[in-house]
Amino acid sequence: MAAINAKRVTLWVLVVFLGFWMFTDPHGLAEAAKAGGSQTWDLTQQLFEAVIRFFGALD
Repeated sequence: MAAINAKRVTLWVLVVFLGFWMFTDPHGLAEAAKAGGSQTWDLTQQLFEAVIRFFGALD
């Protein structure tokens, strides 16, 4: 039961933080989201390239 409450509190803190950030510095939030998305895409590409190299090396 305490874990559920902790998850709710964490979620609410995150929502309030993002809302505050959106209203005080929307350009900064957009840049952070853009950078985070770009890094996520780069890591995904690296992962798939590594998987392809791994299976290629099994020949």
